Amino acid sequence: MALWRGSAFAGFLALAVGCVFLLEPELPSSALRSLWSSLRLGPAPAPLGPGSPEDRLAAAWDALIVRPARRWRRVAVGVNACVDVVLSGVKLLQALGLSPGIGKDHTVLHSRNDLEEAFSHFMGKGAAAERFFSDKGAFHDIAQIASEFPGAQHYVGGNAALIGQKFAANSDLKVLLCGPIGPKLHELLDDNVFVPPESLQEVDEFHLILEYQAGEEWGQLKAPHANRFIFSHDLSNGAMNMLEVFVSSLEEFQPDLVVLSGLHMMEGQSKELQMKRLMEVVTSISDIPTGIPVHLELASMTNRELMSSIVHQQVFPVVTSLGLNEQELLFLSQSASGPHSSLSSWDGVPDVGMVSDILFWILKEHGRSKSKVSDLTRIHFHTLVYHILATVDGHWANQLAAVAAGARVAGTQACTTENIDASRVSLRAPREFMTSHSGAGSRIIFNPNEPVVEWHREGISFHFTPVLVCKDPTRTVGLGDAISAEGLFYSEVHPH
Repeated sequence: MALWRGSAFAGFLALAVGCVFLLEPELPSSALRSLWSSLRLGPAPAPLGPGSPEDRLAAAWDALIVRPARRWRRVAVGVNACVDVVLSGVKLLQALGLSPGIGKDHTVLHSRNDLEEAFSHFMGKGAAAERFFSDKGAFHDIAQIASEFPGAQHYVGGNAALIGQKFAANSDLKVLLCGPIGPKLHELLDDNVFVPPESLQEVDEFHLILEYQAGEEWGQLKAPHANRFIFSHDLSNGAMNMLEVFVSSLEEFQPDLVVLSGLHMMEGQSKELQMKRLMEVVTSISDIPTGIPVHLELASMTNRELMSSIVHQQVFPVVTSLGLNEQELLFLSQSASGPHSSLSSWDGVPDVGMVSDILFWILKEHGRSKSKVSDLTRIHFHTLVYHILATVDGHWANQLAAVAAGARVAGTQACTTENIDASRVSLRAPREFMTSHSGAGSRIIFNPNEPVVEWHREGISFHFTPVLVCKDPTRTVGLGDAISAEGLFYSEVHPH
């Protein structure tokens, strides 16, 4: 009987403590866990609702994300734009009569077989990639099948157009967009986006976005993460045809921020044309009046020589800010012999200390300093589970809010929700990490109640925050562009 009473009493107390967890989630968790442990009832349950790490992190972000004192009024964006046709990669390849084989990367796709091998290669890794399809006729046939495929969706595409579209969601901003804009794309653009008449063309450029979900299977393949494989036969963007139109439009538009993207689209061009265009890019950017920051958005690349030229041919010194992801960051370091360049690829989540070392090296080698004439003072790095903003001290403000806003939009846009829905996202960032592997690092233990971690190294500040990763993303395309746009929107540049 006594034993029964003891069990009943323990059960009653367990129920009572459980109720306290539910009804008073704001009570100190340590006190609740102590009470639970004293009853020897096993591990304490994780706090629910507002007490979950995801909820606490989202609430802490909301408190941190404040608009800068000096805001942008007019933003000019160029020069790559297209229509994205988004559909299931596995279903399209099945419709094309292709079967899964051994994955193999191709820097340029020449055939349907190359497409199948490259898609298999990246789906198996759960990694994003973008490739040029060289055969115009074959691409046109595939694009037609994709465009008419049941469930295929048409969206604004191209980094510049996506960034412009994201900025245009803020009604107090005036947005100029230059790029090859056909009738379908023009129809899809926000009314708040102004397109110069010289940017309009009769035919749209189509990019095919083959998406796959985490755990999706195709033959022996199983995707570890949700992601997408992009390919196109895009000559207008490849030659950056709208660069001159873009630059000539700036004088009349008078922007206080310029965003440039599309350099990666030149991979399908000859080396001679690439070098010629890069020099013209540098000349064009140099013509933009001093004091107007220029952000360069990088994207997936395979040509090391082109990436090395972007770094060394004076492109980096004439831009103020960079946006890039983990693949682009490592590829940049490999192409220019930077830190950790012997690493062939990231093993899972990119190591925070390694990422920090490469960002530090870029700003030290190619950024502004007393001994270096360069405008580069800011890098916004984003990967699936965390973001880092690295800035040269004295040039930017409100970066704590900017990195938080960029991470927040990754969670809301992937889940297509207005606010973070804690039940649909998960905190996957490392809870403990080193800030560097060069001897200058310190160990950080992450606390969701203080979601932005800051550290400093030789005149460069780093702001780190996790991403609340959408468990079941509805759309992965354009996340990097939305992240960069949101981070820039909340950034404040100090006047020269």
